[in-house]
Amino acid sequence: MAVSPARAVAFEILLRVEREDSYASELLHSLALAKLSSRDHGLATELVMGVLRWQSLLDQRLVAASSQKIERLDDEVLIALRLGVYQLQFLSRVPARAAIFESVELVKAARKRSAASLTNAVLRKMASASAEDAVAQIAFMRISRSADAFMLARDAAHPSWLVQRWAEQYGLEAARQICAYDQTVPDTAIHIHGEHIQDEQFQDVNTNSELAAAGVQLACGRFLSAARRVLAGDVTATRVYREGRISIQDETSQLVALLVGHGEKLLDCCAAPGSKTALLARCNPRAKVWATELHPHRARLLQNLNRLPNVYVVAADARHLPFSSLCTFDRILADVPCSGTGTLARNPEIKWRLKLEDLRDLQSRQVAILKSALAQLAMGGRLVYSTCSLEHEENE
Repeated sequence: MAVSPARAVAFEILLRVEREDSYASELLHSLALAKLSSRDHGLATELVMGVLRWQSLLDQRLVAASSQKIERLDDEVLIALRLGVYQLQFLSRVPARAAIFESVELVKAARKRSAASLTNAVLRKMASASAEDAVAQIAFMRISRSADAFMLARDAAHPSWLVQRWAEQYGLEAARQICAYDQTVPDTAIHIHGEHIQDEQFQDVNTNSELAAAGVQLACGRFLSAARRVLAGDVTATRVYREGRISIQDETSQLVALLVGHGEKLLDCCAAPGSKTALLARCNPRAKVWATELHPHRARLLQNLNRLPNVYVVAADARHLPFSSLCTFDRILADVPCSGTGTLARNPEIKWRLKLEDLRDLQSRQVAILKSALAQLAMGGRLVYSTCSLEHEENE
């Protein structure tokens, strides 16, 4: 019996996240997964994100159940065990025998057959634990009861140093709310295009009707009238999405782009993957929008902007923008590279990679980008500086 496609994909993605510092959200939306059924893609997403969100808690359970130190386990074995533990502890709809069997098969398929018996024994031991400890809601109850920052970090599966910072800067209750949010599945939001079209209201109604007919249930955005939250259905399978009349984009990301406003010449300093650039271009159809990106592989992500005739992509370091002092812009967006601590619900792997010393390096790069961008700002123009970070070094 072969390993299910969903678990095989989840295993490979988690292995790449562990070894290559890849981002799970990008891998889960790659073309390589296009052949997965909607059901398998949903399960793969649940497994990958669930394991990454609760990684330290899963490892705590493994330490208690295994006679072997997890630091000595090969990556393949540890990831297969994490997948098994997550299913046993958090996914009550998955039969224990399936979670155990497929984790063992993943180990065998990874040519770690000598660890198959260990994997089987550890997971069987955990499956026989009390059922009340295997309910996901218990974890959130523990978060709410955490008495201090150390306990909160342990119960909410966050690095202790990071939670301690939040507790000191924002207070323990705010830190608790941040951690609880990080451990939930965030809303999927879409932007309905057409702000500059004369019959926008008609188009909005028409788009909503088409999505509803395709089985997509929507709710109003929390912050923006042009945004909708997806309650159910697959947006990417609709004609509206394929025709480019809507795009998937967090409301906060939409808000940052809209704050830039209108102008004749616009610059997005750190553009990839391009969602904010696209929104800037659509909101300013008669303007010229320049988008710069340092890394070639991320610059390639901007190729999807080719359908927008007013976007010009430039491969460049935003700290040293390749424009003369005479070339200025009415509106500039400096959405700088940052720690991403405000996006842990969507990018949970960040919290396991980030180190305190990273913040100083990020700050120096952010300041350099900001100074470089300000040098290109026209008199009376507007520059929007934004991060998706909660850290004072990167904001205040």
